[in-house]
Amino acid sequence: MRNELVSKVTAKAQTTLPSGVRKALAVGPGDSLRYRIEGHRAIIEKDDPASQHADPAVGAFLTFLADDLSEHPGRLRGVPRLLLRRARALARGITIDHTGPIEGSVAL
Repeated sequence: MRNELVSKVTAKAQTTLPSGVRKALAVGPGDSLRYRIEGHRAIIEKDDPASQHADPAVGAFLTFLADDLSEHPGRLRGVPRLLLRRARALARGITIDHTGPIEGSVAL
């Protein structure tokens, strides 16, 4: 099911978020929104400052990747099936606790 909501842009390039969007994103006064442009579409998400990576080099690299993929989508290639099969075979039986502590020393 596709939900489409419409709002008008004012002469000052402002708009009001429809209540359905505010509810879906659980945003209220003081919250921030993140806009991601993909071709001729804009993706709007609630901004979570805690999830942003503090390293400016990582941010710059991710921006470079996003821009390059937008400008040259034909360059994107899938992972070769043989490599994917090999990776799955190597990872078979391994479980990862994404919420648990990291054991041992960590160097970033």
